[in-house]
Amino acid sequence: MPALRRVVVTGLGLVTPVGTGVKASWSRIIAGKSGLVSLSGLTHEPTGRTYEGIPSQVAALVQKGSAEGEFDISKWLSKGEERKTSPFMHYALSAAQQALEDAKWTPEDEEEKIKTGVCLGSGIGCLDEIQTTSELYEKHGMRKLSPYFVPKILINMAAGHVSMRYGFKGPNHAASTACTTGAHALGDAARFIMFGDADVMVAGGTEASVSPLAMAGFAKARSLSTKYNSTPEAASRPFDRDRDGFVIGEGAGCVVLEEYEHAKRRNASIYAELRGYGLSGDAHHPTAPPENGEGAARAMRRALEVAGVRPEEVGYVNAHATSTELGDLAETRAIKSVFSTSLNSLAISSTKGAVGHLLGAAGAVEAIYTILALHHNVLPPTLNLHSPGPEPEFDLDYVPLKARHLKESHRELFAAVTNSFGFGGTNASLVFTKV
Repeated sequence: MPALRRVVVTGLGLVTPVGTGVKASWSRIIAGKSGLVSLSGLTHEPTGRTYEGIPSQVAALVQKGSAEGEFDISKWLSKGEERKTSPFMHYALSAAQQALEDAKWTPEDEEEKIKTGVCLGSGIGCLDEIQTTSELYEKHGMRKLSPYFVPKILINMAAGHVSMRYGFKGPNHAASTACTTGAHALGDAARFIMFGDADVMVAGGTEASVSPLAMAGFAKARSLSTKYNSTPEAASRPFDRDRDGFVIGEGAGCVVLEEYEHAKRRNASIYAELRGYGLSGDAHHPTAPPENGEGAARAMRRALEVAGVRPEEVGYVNAHATSTELGDLAETRAIKSVFSTSLNSLAISSTKGAVGHLLGAAGAVEAIYTILALHHNVLPPTLNLHSPGPEPEFDLDYVPLKARHLKESHRELFAAVTNSFGFGGTNASLVFTKV
């Protein structure tokens, strides 16, 4: 079998609760800004319902508007496109356009379009459309149903619309693996390039599922934070002893992945190399990880093996850490088992303290933050981490509260890992390095 081809990152796009656009989102992450807000008194526009009676009243919402860093749908979609698509597709189209413009990839040649693909997923898609259409059907039968109902709820249609907008005829693929979706999408896309199915892939994850129904479902499963309804910015607190659940968020992240020689030939700017991709299954419980984090550890070890990177070469881990009691502890144990000989030189942080848990978009958004950490030599902080614990095992370097500029300590980041784990026991880790 011939050697696998190298994969590099040449474009980035973000829609997040702290900002739309890579510059806005990253600068606010590094500045320690929070995208968490109160839902108390708000009406959910698509359904006309409020969040009254739901124990958790906090979410991380994409800020809408025309100011810099806000999401203005008119910049990304026409009125006709908006009517035929769902919010998770809107975010995906925005992030994909940003990434393609950043990569300066606008193929006109038919062969180039055939060798350009899309791999873009979502965890939930559009519950709102299902709920409102179901209510409409109960009242009026099929007479008032939209002909776009089914296309608006299909997970793969985010990838489909990106493919159709730009005429990309390569692999058209969609992952949907709960909160691991974004990481799986990037890893799968990288493999398409490694094996020659494509030269360029637009890859990422997207989610727009903050709604009373989704909130009620997660609350019933006791997954959401409920202690901080009056202080929403404090609600997502990875690794902190006072954490009590995750904060649901929305947004999208897209990257342009490219075969290394292809990128060099067109003189593309390169952010990082995607060197390793590891997957595993817990085979343990529908929603909880095993206490020892064994599945997470296997995903990290496999990613490092594929990358040909030694644990001691990794300087940073962007943790999945959602701010849940069991998950944060299991991941800490997994990291300790994988990096046992180099923990003194390893930094770990979770950007979910700032943007909450973006579900199917989380892996892609956090991969982009990891890429930017490598590119700028800056580690994003873990917000709201005042006292790790309560177990004594929480003794790692979690970059609490404030970003760390490595140049100030004359350190250079070479390799970084980002983790994503999801319901059903699905795990993925990605290894990025400087080129």
